[in-house]
Amino acid sequence: MNVPVEPPAAIAAGIEPPGEDTGAAGTAEGPPTPLSLRAALGRFATGVTIITCRTASGQRVGLTANSFASLSLEPPLVLWSLRRASPSLAAFEAASRFAVNVLAETQVDLSRRFALPQAGAGSADKFDEGHWTEGLGGAPVLAGCAAVFECERVAAHDGGDHRLFIGRVLRLADLAVAPLVFQGGHYHLLGEVL
Repeated sequence: MNVPVEPPAAIAAGIEPPGEDTGAAGTAEGPPTPLSLRAALGRFATGVTIITCRTASGQRVGLTANSFASLSLEPPLVLWSLRRASPSLAAFEAASRFAVNVLAETQVDLSRRFALPQAGAGSADKFDEGHWTEGLGGAPVLAGCAAVFECERVAAHDGGDHRLFIGRVLRLADLAVAPLVFQGGHYHLLGEVL
């Protein structure tokens, strides 16, 4: 069952509408434009995460991202990427630990909330919604997720307009709930294959 839910226009960390569908897949000549590349990449369904860390001053930082993947089972490594222009980049570069909270389909509102820019002084804290606990290194961990990966950052590399973070999984949680899915610029619920 696919129930598309339109994401907000200003998505922060990798979840962006793919642009206008031209219906002409594979017919472009020459190198891809950013818009055509985003449209084609939008055909690939991903999960949705909220990636979190804590700054040296104790501030909780979190953002919505779908740029998450497994890298290695031995050792247990995962990776994700963040736009180098992101206001949260400095916090993740300075943090030695981060958590990847893989959202359940019931957490679409949290995905939207964390896709907005970090709240400023005097505004509502993104972490006011959801049940959060302190994970390893202080990285916030969200209850009710499909999975949580608590990681130690082992490397960070520039890749074009993004920064790639590699983390060693130190602790994980796995809950048997349906994950939230993102594809074609929309959120979807995971359906059964017939």
